[in-house]
Amino acid sequence: MSKFIVHPIGKVYNNENGTFIEVEKSYIPALQALDGFSHINVLWWFSDFDDEQSRSTLQTKQPYKGAPEVMGVFATRSPVRPNPIALTTVDIIHIDYEKGIIHIAFIDANDNTPVLDMKPYTPSFDRVETPGVPAWCSHWPKSTEESAYFSWEKEFNF
Repeated sequence: MSKFIVHPIGKVYNNENGTFIEVEKSYIPALQALDGFSHINVLWWFSDFDDEQSRSTLQTKQPYKGAPEVMGVFATRSPVRPNPIALTTVDIIHIDYEKGIIHIAFIDANDNTPVLDMKPYTPSFDRVETPGVPAWCSHWPKSTEESAYFSWEKEFNF
């Protein structure tokens, strides 16, 4: 099996000042022409779960109410997984191209989380018109916009 070398391109700042992605200075030129896109897909590292135990956990007890009693981590959005890589589609509020700072509406990453990559959200590649989901989660919101007003705390067993 090959090993891969991945370098962070920036960090998430999720604090009282708002939610931002700060891109490392050497990667600021990669932001060129991002204006006009309303959303980006952010690949980030679950750095708080990058340990041997988390990486060796392949199954978890029912993380969601109504879900199967045991689930494989690939059927969850758990940070505990073989490679702690996360993907979140985020709404761009503003980009400061000089400083390399992207102000975003929300991301489910902690403050100081490493960002691995970003790609523009394009409906032709990223949107699925009629996605299928198991019955136990079919009542979940149908979009990220609706998710902001959904009572997620009622869905989790943790």
